[in-house]
Amino acid sequence: MLFRQYLDKEPVIAVSYLFGCPTEGIGAVLDPIGDIGRYLKESEEGGVPLRYVIDTHVHADHISPARELADAAGAEYVLFAGADTSFSFKGVEDGEVLHMGNTEMEVLHTPGHTPEHISLVVTDHARADEPWLVLTGHTLMVSDMGRTELATSAEEGARALFQSAEKLRRLPDHLGVFPGAFSGSVCGRGLSGNPTSTIGFERRHNRAFALENEEDFVRLMLEEIPVPPLDAARIRATNLGLEPAGV
Repeated sequence: MLFRQYLDKEPVIAVSYLFGCPTEGIGAVLDPIGDIGRYLKESEEGGVPLRYVIDTHVHADHISPARELADAAGAEYVLFAGADTSFSFKGVEDGEVLHMGNTEMEVLHTPGHTPEHISLVVTDHARADEPWLVLTGHTLMVSDMGRTELATSAEEGARALFQSAEKLRRLPDHLGVFPGAFSGSVCGRGLSGNPTSTIGFERRHNRAFALENEEDFVRLMLEEIPVPPLDAARIRATNLGLEPAGV
């Protein structure tokens, strides 16, 4: 499996991914940001033409170029099926599996940061028939979990996020965790500068992920909520297609 992680600090601090199966020539990009040209170039060079361009959630800190990338690549734009947009997309459900040759990804609905948030459990069958890693977006990050008030009330989001944490804690300890943000992002508190981890390490050392009592978890998530991204509501509306970009 080809796997690339991109760490960006402009236009916001975020992580995106290119991955896929060179044997069958099928690829995907997750949470693209900035110039789409690099994803097109590197997917072609890596022998993984894009079949899917996926947003883990409707972002509120930057205008997503995912639909533009999907159009340019002739790929399908993917969101959780419950996302309420003004445009059509490939909607995926919890437990659905997307196949890309030797690479496959199972969709986990992991709401909390936003109601439509998904994570992807990725298996590389060229290595083993068990999952290798999970792409967690802004649900589980290294050292914390995502803020919860950008699309719902902070408490409603926190209670949904607790259920998502329980779902992720059921994954094997050895599974790699590849999140959508790292230190400096406004979407979490005290995030690590290391953009990778494992389920087991986060279970032991992530103060939010380690909590198994819902009320303790909600109390923690309502403390020290970071300053929201500038124009968060407008940006999210734009990404939903409800407001033109630049307005």
